[in-house]
Amino acid sequence: MSEVTVRKQKLHENTVKTRLIIFGTLAVLLIVCSFFSAHLTPYDPYLQNLDIAKQAPNTEHLLGTDRYGRDMLSRVIAGSRASIFSTLLLVAVITAVGTAVGITCGWTGGWVDTVLMRISDVFLAFPGLVFALAVAGSLGGGLQNAMIALAAISWPKYARIARSQTLSQKETQWMKAVRLSGSGTGKIILKHILPNILGPILVTSVLDIGTMMMELSALSFLGLGAKPPIPEWGSMMSDTRSLMTTSPWIPFSPGIAIFLSVMIFNLLGDTIRDYADPKSRR
Repeated sequence: MSEVTVRKQKLHENTVKTRLIIFGTLAVLLIVCSFFSAHLTPYDPYLQNLDIAKQAPNTEHLLGTDRYGRDMLSRVIAGSRASIFSTLLLVAVITAVGTAVGITCGWTGGWVDTVLMRISDVFLAFPGLVFALAVAGSLGGGLQNAMIALAAISWPKYARIARSQTLSQKETQWMKAVRLSGSGTGKIILKHILPNILGPILVTSVLDIGTMMMELSALSFLGLGAKPPIPEWGSMMSDTRSLMTTSPWIPFSPGIAIFLSVMIFNLLGDTIRDYADPKSRR
């Protein structure tokens, strides 16, 4: 290997590490700020004052006010809690459920594998957002029902990843030796299978955060997610979409928040994938 190639590899690795630190820090700050959002709002996000309704951005209200005179910056900050934490909870649930199903299918095999994989095929056959709209609509709307709808359609991807990884680990020589040593199934899965398949699953889950955030916001925008006056970015855009031409800063404020959050998590996911993939270091 030439010296030039080695330098290029080191430069690429350093670039990826720098990106990982930057986007990881931004993602952590975003999560921490959303957790403490109630203490970071400059004004009460629910306080109405019709005397200052629809004010354009100014020194007192950096993002202006809405039709009820509520500070938009405070509303956006308060809405981060519902938008971000509901997304993180949703991704955690579908990751856990999908991984458990996939490991069960890959390790057990037989009719269990056949039945569960055919069920996942049924869910994968439907367009994701259309199916989520139908489920959320039948459940009556609300943020919790929107999360249930998206969870119902999103777990099969993780099940397939976990199943394929489990099958590849199951046939290795060292795994056969572990099984011959007399270790129980639970111990083998928790101590040997799960740690070795967790990498690609976690990368997929981080990449899914941005997607789930947009889909949750879309359901809220269509009236099937969070309901006003709860400050959630999608419902805030839906509630103020009629002001797009007269007071554009009102619907744009939560829209920009969604854009920036999705971009940060997507870039973090791409960076983690590059960092974890040995081929990208060549």
